[in-house]
Formats: sequence, C-alpha cells, structure tokens
Amino acid sequence: MTERKPPGVPFESWVEKEIRDAQGRGDFDRLPGAGKPLPDDMTYDELWWIKRKMAREGLSVLPPTLALRKEAEDALAAAYAAPSERIVRKIIAEINTKILDMMLKPPPGPPLGLKRYDVEEVVHEWRRRRAARTAAGHE
Repeated sequence: MTERKPPGVPFESWVEKEIRDAQGRGDFDRLPGAGKPLPDDMTYDELWWIKRKMAREGLSVLPPTLALRKEAEDALAAAYAAPSERIVRKIIAEINTKILDMMLKPPPGPPLGLKRYDVEEVVHEWRRRRAARTAAGHE
C-alpha cells in the first residue's frame, strides 16, 4: 500500500479506498492465478513455495541411491546415442565410478540395487544399434 492510514479514518474505509486505488492503477490485472478458482486441496503446507519453485524449475529431491539409479539410466541412454565408441566408453566409465563409490559408501535410504555396467556389453550393444541405424539409412 502506498500511504499510511490517516488518523481518525476508519480502518475498513481506508483499506477499501486503497484497494479501489490499486484496481484503478491496474495493480491486480496480471496477478498469477487471478480469475481462477482456488484449488480444492487447501491444506496448509509450510513448504508450499519451495515445492512450487521446484516444480517450476523442474527439480526433484530424491534419495541419493534413487537419484543415481536415474542418472545411470540416463547415462546408458546417452551411451547408446553417443557418436563414437570412445564417448560410449567414457560415459560408462564415469557412471561406473559413481556406482562403485556408492556401493563402497552407501548413504542412508533405500538400497542402490544397481551394479556397474559391463563396458564391453554396452559397446557391443552400441555397435549393434549403430549398425541397425546405418542399415535403415538413418546415418
């Protein structure tokens, strides 16, 4: 609000005037969620703003073992899509190092349930997929 309530003016009247003035200036025109119904679930959550920010930023908080499982899946997909065998080996070596570190020093939380990738098996599968793409005329 722009100014202090003048002495002797009823508070409600002053608030209503401030709201009307703000509406006249267009201060409420582009508020997020304006004109939309309130969500049905109105339970109080003191971390609502953190959760909203994380959703907006595409972030999530997973236990370290689950985060590494996801990272391992992504690394395998990246290895299969890699442009060269050298890069396949590099990707798999890096994720295998992380997997081994977590196997040797497990954090609290769910078990890792993951083993290191066999580099030669991944390279063999990469070659097979690359040959299939080449045969199909995609490279």
